[in-house]
Amino acid sequence: MTAEAMARTGLDEAVLTDLVHAFYARVRTDPVLGPIFAERIGDWGWHLERMVDFWSSVALMTGRYHGAPVPKHAGLPVTWAHFDRWLTLFQATAEEVCTPEGAKHVIERAERIARSLHMASQEAIGARTRCRSCGRG
Repeated sequence: MTAEAMARTGLDEAVLTDLVHAFYARVRTDPVLGPIFAERIGDWGWHLERMVDFWSSVALMTGRYHGAPVPKHAGLPVTWAHFDRWLTLFQATAEEVCTPEGAKHVIERAERIARSLHMASQEAIGARTRCRSCGRG
């Protein structure tokens, strides 16, 4: 499956590494997203390695990523506007770094990931605001 995805999309580990590094360079300087990431990521080298593993698993089905992204994102103080900004930066980067088919492939996955993480963050916010004794708002 990995070889087929690579042949169809033009994606490989080098392209994904370039994508991740270019994307997070944009994120780090973005006035909306940069501060959120800066508060939470102390070791950018480690984070970038993890994100390359993540995108390798997501885009090429390599199984390199072993983690749980939803709990890490569930408590963030973000709205859909933050995820939309993340998607805008990701799409622009993917279109610059990847082949057209590769960009389409990773953008589709990024959109699903953003929706999933947004739902998780909203559920976490809802859980924090419900009455502790009765479970209602």
